[in-house]
Amino acid sequence: MMAGKIRIALLSPKGPLYKHKTGIFRKSLRVAPLTLTTLAALIPEDVPAELRLIDEGVDDIPLDLDADLVGMTVITGSSTRAYELSAHFRSRGIKVVLGGPHVTLVPDEASRHADSIVTGYAEETWPELLRDFKRGKMRPRYSQSPSFSLATPGNHPFPHRHLLPKSMYKTRNTFEATRGCIHACEFCVVPTAWGRKPFHKPVGQVVEDIRRTGAKHLVFYDLNLIADPEYAKELFRALIPLKVQWFGLSTTFVNRDPELLDLTAKSGCMGLLVGFESVSRASLAAVKKGFNKPDDYPGFIRELHGRGIALMGTFVFGSDGDTPDSFAEVVDFVQEHKIDLPRYSVMTPFPGTPLHTRLEASGRILTKDWSQYDGQHVVFQPKQMTAKRLQEGHEWAWKRTYSLKHVAGRMLRIMPHWPLILTANFGYRFYAHNLGRFYTCQGGLV
Repeated sequence: MMAGKIRIALLSPKGPLYKHKTGIFRKSLRVAPLTLTTLAALIPEDVPAELRLIDEGVDDIPLDLDADLVGMTVITGSSTRAYELSAHFRSRGIKVVLGGPHVTLVPDEASRHADSIVTGYAEETWPELLRDFKRGKMRPRYSQSPSFSLATPGNHPFPHRHLLPKSMYKTRNTFEATRGCIHACEFCVVPTAWGRKPFHKPVGQVVEDIRRTGAKHLVFYDLNLIADPEYAKELFRALIPLKVQWFGLSTTFVNRDPELLDLTAKSGCMGLLVGFESVSRASLAAVKKGFNKPDDYPGFIRELHGRGIALMGTFVFGSDGDTPDSFAEVVDFVQEHKIDLPRYSVMTPFPGTPLHTRLEASGRILTKDWSQYDGQHVVFQPKQMTAKRLQEGHEWAWKRTYSLKHVAGRMLRIMPHWPLILTANFGYRFYAHNLGRFYTCQGGLV
């Protein structure tokens, strides 16, 4: 049993694209994460603790860290770094706990690199682990209960945002109302890791969290804020009196319910990130995202722009339906319809997903160096082009889209938030023209 305060360090390791100093993203594009600050809020009162939070995206993780317990949140792209850090801290006698999406996807692998792992959502298991640690009886694994609910009292504390350095982020005003997604896109980790059941925080709790911070400009981290349309409508109605402006994530389904779309705008939505993924029906069908209809995209974009909502459209290259012509087709679509802030990624077969299972069964996985699984490296053999062509086409699309000529072309329309969108475009222009410095995969390109 431990006496006195437990020294706890909560860390968010980063892969090479996103790491402090050496990474590609500058401060102007960073918003504060919620995982570390939520874990901090979940520490029980009966577990006295000295706490330190470090996001490697904005700060260095000191190897001489003074701690009794280190907890790390791990995604696939940061898992190699997390395992290296874990080995170092454990060699110093510090106990290490790993959690997050990658750990939930491959728990047996992760357990080899930690004293304990947490799979699934940690609202109930993290406090339990800490109490066990205090008694000297920490178990090797803690798993989310089948009956878990975000509506359960105690499962939605106010994140301790003050524990992250305000000066290192564009904003610390990040919030969450829901988790999960009802869809089953082949490449997505969400249905594999957490299932397709959506989880909701009580709307009153979300509103109170916003009120407590005094935030007027905020970001919702929800993977699909409108997964449950009726819940989304309730939330948006509650936001209207707050007179906030917000960004969030959605699917194209938001345009299929006029009342929902109107409430989205009235609640203060400044911009939505929407996963278009492709302008090809064949490519969408290949990744089981057929609910996206490319013929409906132009009308959807007009509806958003007509309500003053900026569009951050994301596209994925590399599905079995993609050809070498796909890059220009997407870029031309982006320019023609003036998508405000386009983003591109390489299709990535994250471990545990149906996509990974299918590609591995056909011998198309080129590397299991998880540090390359960041959405910007080719780690599998595409069907209709070489891996090298996919990598080069992806980089070309970024550079072409964020050339000065193309940025200017998208800025021609009148929009209410153009200074912010223009700043973001130049942030992504920097990203686009520095991608090549971070393609370090050896042997993955043929």
